[in-house]
Amino acid sequence: MPNFTIDDLKAIKARQADRLAFKGKTYLLICGGTGCHATGSLKVKEALINELAAKQLQDKVEVVETGCNGFCAMGPLMVVHPGDIFYQKMTIEDIPVIVQDHLIDGKPVEKLLYKDPVTKKHIAEQTQIPFFAHQMPRALRNKGLINPESIDDYIVRDGYLGAARALMDMTPEEIIEQMKVAGLRGRGGAGFPTGVKWDFARKSPGDIKYVLCNADEGDPGAFMDRSILEADPHAVLEGMIIAARAINAHKGYIYARTEYPLAIQRLQIAIAQAKERGLLGEDILGSGFNFDIDIYQGAGAFVCGEETALMRSIEGRRGMPRPRPPFPAVKGLWEKPTILNNVETLSNVPQIMLNGGAWYASVGTATSKGTKVFALSGDVNNIGLVEVPMGTTLRTLIFDIGGGIPKKRKFKAVQLGGPSGGSIPAEHLDTPVDYEEIAKVGAIMGSGGVIVMDDKTCMVDMARFFMDFIQEESCGKCTPCREGTRRLLQLLEKICQGRGEPDDLTALEELSYVIRETALCGLGQTGPNPVLSALRYFREEFEAHIYEHRCPAKRCVDLLKFTIDPDVCTGCGLCAKACPVQAIAWQKKEKARIDIEKCIKCLTCYDKCKFGAID
Repeated sequence: MPNFTIDDLKAIKARQADRLAFKGKTYLLICGGTGCHATGSLKVKEALINELAAKQLQDKVEVVETGCNGFCAMGPLMVVHPGDIFYQKMTIEDIPVIVQDHLIDGKPVEKLLYKDPVTKKHIAEQTQIPFFAHQMPRALRNKGLINPESIDDYIVRDGYLGAARALMDMTPEEIIEQMKVAGLRGRGGAGFPTGVKWDFARKSPGDIKYVLCNADEGDPGAFMDRSILEADPHAVLEGMIIAARAINAHKGYIYARTEYPLAIQRLQIAIAQAKERGLLGEDILGSGFNFDIDIYQGAGAFVCGEETALMRSIEGRRGMPRPRPPFPAVKGLWEKPTILNNVETLSNVPQIMLNGGAWYASVGTATSKGTKVFALSGDVNNIGLVEVPMGTTLRTLIFDIGGGIPKKRKFKAVQLGGPSGGSIPAEHLDTPVDYEEIAKVGAIMGSGGVIVMDDKTCMVDMARFFMDFIQEESCGKCTPCREGTRRLLQLLEKICQGRGEPDDLTALEELSYVIRETALCGLGQTGPNPVLSALRYFREEFEAHIYEHRCPAKRCVDLLKFTIDPDVCTGCGLCAKACPVQAIAWQKKEKARIDIEKCIKCLTCYDKCKFGAID
């Protein structure tokens, strides 16, 4: 559509104002993120459409497949407007009940409402559910509200008005100044001020410059960027347009991992729609500014999350970091000035342009402005995607939003920052989440993965798990990372197997500090963090493994006896019923007994036993 202008944007918004306010009809917003697709939301949607047709309600009720709603553990889920009624874990069999009881009779279906794990009360309205009530969506402002495959839905929510302002009313210097006022720091992990990075690239000489979006996201337990791309792809495109205007770039790339097929599909649709409307390509909004975006699919290498490795991958070379300086803002992709921001960072940019840097900076702490998106997972009741103001405490994140620890277990630690982060124990639960405070307690902000661990977690084994990941994903270019992480893994495996020696603790610490100081890139330098934080807070567990040949959490199978204490066993038979290889002999009203010859040490019996009878 040639000559698409800002007036066209405003006209689309005006035409669909009722839809924005959910007026005129009933709207059924079904989550269409990867998590809900996996639990059957597409079949539920189909059943809903068929039932509405059967009841002749299709003209009065509109079904909208949105992107990720955020409450991932509760899918398939749906929100009904007006009313903001939240339904969870729906099945095809529930659809006729919802249509009849709620849509026709006006009575919400109680059994499908959220049930608070503490009060045991059902909560109907989405905004009253603790998981949502404590959040402040900015990067996620459109999640669960729009069809991500409709550019008009995005425009109705002020889409592309930030880009229009940047292109028509602001100079590159003014754009960058607003970014500096906002104080937005890179949400990919490093936390470098975005406005400063853009200023470096703007001042770098050259007619050819690039804007890159890092959507690689390789941390275990992290799904923030994937969910944003699935729910609101146009926000990322708009952020890249504004960044391009700020540094005078005319080409951009989104580096997305191939394991994100739905995110890539929706990005492709969004790019095609933006080009059709003249919001990408030549003379955007009649401003005379040209910018285009391509998607580059990465093969899933963790190291390609490092900016210079990512750029080498786009160039068709092996994804390996290079020494810096020169920094990418001076010599980046194809040796041209380049800026790289991650998905979450870019999705904040349009709102900063529309509302001003001071608006964004009004939330957060003195050094960490705005909000942060976290992927909350592990041993926590409410698993999902959350966005909170910087400075929110870990306690609020895990207990108020996350709903606490399931099965009446005790909180033990939280891994923040993925494999490059650290484990934070209960004594630091009141730590505010910002870049500086998290670093003080031995972790990093990272991209936002939050893995909660209960008292059944072995911290030695957890350190081994993350080191196994780091070692496997090392690109091998520098010796400290290639050989150092391998040796750390060997020492941790040795301790988990009960062969550890006192000197191994010293070796772990000394080697970790050497790797931290000498590895080539940030991924190698932060690789030992899980080991150092585990030693800092849970040294007694390492010592129990080494001196007593005992795993306090009973997770390291080489240190377990796999016997059943007859004085504790109640004869319930849960362990025998759960054993995958029938290694437990049991009859009703008798104590259970493990046949060690058949036992494969899978820990299923230990996890199922409610009485602590299994060693």
